[in-house]
Amino acid sequence: MSRQFAILPSVALALSLMALPALAGQAYTREDALKIAMEKSTTIKSAEEELVSANSQVDAGYGNAMPSIDLSAGITRIFGLDDVENSHDLANAANNMESASDFDKQVMAPAVDGLIYGMKSQGYRWQSSVGLTATQILYAQGKVGTGIDIAKIYRRLKEVNLENVKATVKYNVETAFDQLIYLDSAVAILEASIAQTQQHIDYVNGAVESGLASELDQIRAQLQLDQLKSELEKTKKNQILARNALLNTMGMDWEADVQFKGELRDPNSNLPYPDTAMANVKKRRKELVMLDQSEEMLQKNISIEEGGYKPTIVLVGGLKYSNNKNEIQQWDAPDWDKNINKYVGLNLTMNLFNGMKTKEAVVQAKSKLRDTQIQKETAERGFRMQIESCANTLEDAVRQLELQKRQVDLANRNYELTEASYKVGKSTQLDYLDASMTLRTTKLKYMEAVLNWNNAYNALLQATGEYQ
Repeated sequence: MSRQFAILPSVALALSLMALPALAGQAYTREDALKIAMEKSTTIKSAEEELVSANSQVDAGYGNAMPSIDLSAGITRIFGLDDVENSHDLANAANNMESASDFDKQVMAPAVDGLIYGMKSQGYRWQSSVGLTATQILYAQGKVGTGIDIAKIYRRLKEVNLENVKATVKYNVETAFDQLIYLDSAVAILEASIAQTQQHIDYVNGAVESGLASELDQIRAQLQLDQLKSELEKTKKNQILARNALLNTMGMDWEADVQFKGELRDPNSNLPYPDTAMANVKKRRKELVMLDQSEEMLQKNISIEEGGYKPTIVLVGGLKYSNNKNEIQQWDAPDWDKNINKYVGLNLTMNLFNGMKTKEAVVQAKSKLRDTQIQKETAERGFRMQIESCANTLEDAVRQLELQKRQVDLANRNYELTEASYKVGKSTQLDYLDASMTLRTTKLKYMEAVLNWNNAYNALLQATGEYQ
C-alpha cells in the first residue's frame, strides 16, 4: 500500500487566523498538556498499577521455588475426662506380695504402671502443641518454572500495555487540543466579523440619515449581526465543553479561567507520509504485540494444566512440641527431651481420578489459546482495513484543503471588489453583506479543513503504529 503525500501551498493564512483571545487564567501549551496528561491521567495510573501487580507476580513465582516454613500453635480443652495421674499401684502391689519375684517387683510391675499411665495420658483435659514445619517442592511437573515464565510474559504484556495506553492518551490529548484551537480560532473569526458588521451598520445608519440608504439596508445589516452573535454564542459554549473535555483527558479538574495556546500542525511542513507496510505495522502495533504475549502465555498455561496428570514430590521436615495437663494453670517449662518430636519425610501425591477436571482444564486452556489466535488474525485484518480507511480520509482531507484554500482566496477577492464597488454606489448593500458572509464562511471552512487534515494525519499515524 503506497500513496503520494500531497503538499499544499502555503497555509500562512490559516496560521494567521489562530490568534487567541487575551489569556485570563493559567495558560498551557501543547507540550504542557501532554506532560500533565502523562503524570495525571487516571488511565495511565491504572496501567502503571497493573504493571506493579505484574512485577509482584514474578517475585511470587520465584517464591514458589523456595521452601515454605510455617509456625503452628494450638491449645485444646477436652470435656468429660478425669484427672490423669501417674500411679504406682501395680508396683506397690507386687512389693507387698511375697510370691512376687524381684523381676516382677522391679521390672514388670513398673513397666505396666508406665504403660497404663501412657494410655491414660491421652485423656488430659488440656492439650497444647507448638511446631515448625518446612516444606520444599522437589518436583511439580514443571509448574513452578512454567509459572515463573508465565509471570514474566504477563509482566512484558503489561509493559507493552502501559506504552499503548500512554500513546492513546497522547493521541486523545492532541485531538482534543486541536479541536479547542480550532474553536478558539472560530471565535476570533466570528468576533472580527461582528466588529466588521457593526462598522458596516454604523456606516449604513449614517447613509440612511443622509438619504443614501434605506431602512431595508439597516434591517439586512442587523439581521446579519444577530446571526453572527448567535453563532458566536454557540461556538463559545462548544469552546467551554471542548476545554473541559481536554482537562478531563489530562486528568485535571475543571478550571473556568484556564486557557490553551498553540497552533494546528501545518499541512505544508513536509511531514513524512506514514509507513503503511503491514510487515512493519505488525511490529509497531502494540495490540498485536500484546496478543503475541497472550498467545505465548496461554501456550505455557496448557503445560501447567497437563501437569495435573503427573505426580508432585515434596520434602517435609519439622519440629513439634506437645504438652498435656489436667488444669490450665499447671503449665511448666517444656521437657524438650520427652515432648519434642522431630521428623523429616518425602510426600508423593498423584491424582488418579478427579471427575475429569484435569482433562477439561486442558481442553479449556487450548480453547483459550485458539480464541486468542483468532483475535490476532482478526486484529491483523482489521488493521489493514483501518489503515486503508485512514489513508483515504487523509487523501480526502488534502483535496478539501486545496479546495478551501482556493475558496478563501476567491471569497477574499470577491469581498474586496464588492466593498470597493459598494462604497462608490455600484453594488447594493445586500451584495456587500453576502460577500462579507461568504468570506467569513469560507475562512471557517478552511480552518475546519486544516483541523480535519490534522485529525486524519494523526489517525493514520495511530493506525500504522507510528503514533508514540
